Amino acid sequence: MSDLRDPAPYDALLLLSFGGPEGPDDVVPFLENVTRGRGIPRERLEEVGQHYFLFGGVSPINDQNRALLGALRKDFAEHGLDLPVYWGNRNWAPYLTDTLREMSDAGHRRIAVLATSAYASYSGCRQYRENLADALATLAEEGRELPRVDKLRHYFNHPGFVRPMIDGVLASLADLPEDVRAEAHLAFTTHSVPTSAADSSGPATEHGTGGAYVRQHLDVARLIAGAVARETGVEHPWELVYQSRSGAPHIPWLEPDICDHLEALHGSGARAVVMVPIGFVSDHMEVLYDLDTEAAAKAAELGLPVRRSATVGADPRFAGAVRDLLLERAATERGVPAERCALGALGPSHDLCPVGCCPARAPRPAAAGADSPYA
Repeated sequence: MSDLRDPAPYDALLLLSFGGPEGPDDVVPFLENVTRGRGIPRERLEEVGQHYFLFGGVSPINDQNRALLGALRKDFAEHGLDLPVYWGNRNWAPYLTDTLREMSDAGHRRIAVLATSAYASYSGCRQYRENLADALATLAEEGRELPRVDKLRHYFNHPGFVRPMIDGVLASLADLPEDVRAEAHLAFTTHSVPTSAADSSGPATEHGTGGAYVRQHLDVARLIAGAVARETGVEHPWELVYQSRSGAPHIPWLEPDICDHLEALHGSGARAVVMVPIGFVSDHMEVLYDLDTEAAAKAAELGLPVRRSATVGADPRFAGAVRDLLLERAATERGVPAERCALGALGPSHDLCPVGCCPARAPRPAAAGADSPYA
């Protein structure tokens, strides 16, 4: 992709993310935004908010998105790509609707969207598409000319996403005591979701046990474990595990939980563990609390040496991957053949989410897909 420089038909890139509080007074209002419509009492939100108060009421995600914005702009400039980059959030300022309004008023009419979620799932893909549709509906009510928005494909197996995680595991292994390093287990972690949501993730043809969500994570875990084995000469046992469950206890969610997994490993005689948060683009709150705080405390209680490898964050290789994804999609939209970079067994993901992809419990309009009300 390095010889392609033409972003047409796109005239802007939108970084679309989750958002997070930036001070103690923001925490409960932010959680109210996240849980709106679910009937969760304020007392419960204040209890959950304690995770944020441990860090001064500030989620790291907004600063991490600012760093990614900087990395993208730097990469674009260095590769002769003249395209403005904007940022909007689902749940906190800068809000998506405000950013799309700004982009529309600036004259942008064809916008590529990068979501900070690499895998197929309702919350990681379709819900962002619903957010885009909601924002466009608001702009239409205001009488503004609507831009067309195209969400870039899933990038879980793009080399610019995978390679930094491989390097993170290698660094974490090297940081373990030498006498346990070769026997370390790899615990690949991602956000737990209800099993029903996992089973229906991805296109309808991929629905089934775990759906595309589990299948994609397993593919990335195999890629990383295989690369580590080749580069160290040691095959480390590994498993895909889950974290950050937030649902009612009677609803089945993906398991095992990372803390339960650490206990099981300790009971089986494991001597060390590297936790690898492959499901997260950056070190946001669920990484800092659920892994660096809660899981680390569990490991300390067990006397189990543990390290947590780095997420991709604003790594320049990830910024280069975003450029690849943008130029690849731009070429496709112009009818020009383009290389579609992907590692592993699953190949590159679809550009346009088909009807029935990651369905919602209650159908809502979603932009940037085959079922979009906005052409």
